[in-house]
Amino acid sequence: MAFTRSHPNVLAGPYLERAAHWRKDEERLRAALDDPATWFVPVWQARSAIVTSSDGHTSAYFATGMQTLAGLDSNGFILLGEFHEHVVFAVALAGETPPALTSGAELHDLRLIAGELPAEEAGLLAYARAMVHWREHNRFCGRCASPMIAVQGGHVMQCSLCKHQQFPRLDPAVIVLVTDGERALLGRQPSWPPGRYSTVAGFVEPGESLEDAVAREVREETGVLVDTVEYHSSQPWPFPSSLMLGFTARASRTDIDLSDEELEDARWFTREQIAAGEIALPTTHSISFRLIEDWYDGGATTPLRAEPGVRMWQLPKRGGG
Repeated sequence: MAFTRSHPNVLAGPYLERAAHWRKDEERLRAALDDPATWFVPVWQARSAIVTSSDGHTSAYFATGMQTLAGLDSNGFILLGEFHEHVVFAVALAGETPPALTSGAELHDLRLIAGELPAEEAGLLAYARAMVHWREHNRFCGRCASPMIAVQGGHVMQCSLCKHQQFPRLDPAVIVLVTDGERALLGRQPSWPPGRYSTVAGFVEPGESLEDAVAREVREETGVLVDTVEYHSSQPWPFPSSLMLGFTARASRTDIDLSDEELEDARWFTREQIAAGEIALPTTHSISFRLIEDWYDGGATTPLRAEPGVRMWQLPKRGGG
């Protein structure tokens, strides 16, 4: 299935006006920080804040107005843009213990809860998490080791001594569903819960095209060779700072060889085996699930999500803070 802008992956999409032209406008930034209508997205130790209503609806938590963060140990502000007619900033909360947020907000790992949130809110929280992570890992200059200071709305870290500038960076990673037509190649890492399988993935190396990275990762991890590689779609994946570039590929040699030892197991699965629940599939908000789903639905009379026997990986139960 070809990617269309009307059906982006979770964490992607035109959910935000990024207002990049504001970043150098110090007067406008100061006014926005002082505006009681401004929203702040708190991030603490890579966790995002959410609230759950009495009817079980989960949504993002926004601190309204900077005064709501009074007394909290915050680490600067990062302009995210305009969201639902509100200026929005990300704010990193410091401290070794979870901060006490108002309105019953709780802090959770976005990787686990993204699928429970409205899609546009999940995307905004992912953006905030990625920017906070980048800021926290670029506190010192890579040239002279002097402290860095945030400028341009938090989107540039500038050395306090040599003025070297560091901009946000992403780690491109390919993720691919390999098929031989009627079967899909899925593998599992040793650290995963029993029964969970997913698509092959890996980081792009310097001097390598995306297509070359797909072929290399599949060969290294599974021994399978591919001869046709097609782009599918992409997904921001700020865990901590990846951009997942999704592909499909056709196998030219299907023998599996796990001598690389990165995967604990890899097998070919038919649609019938997946429908019967022989394995647990990835979370539905991941691009890996979408790759599997699009292949499955392209050759089945019943959609994957409608199959009663399909088994999904069960997320850990959420707890407070």
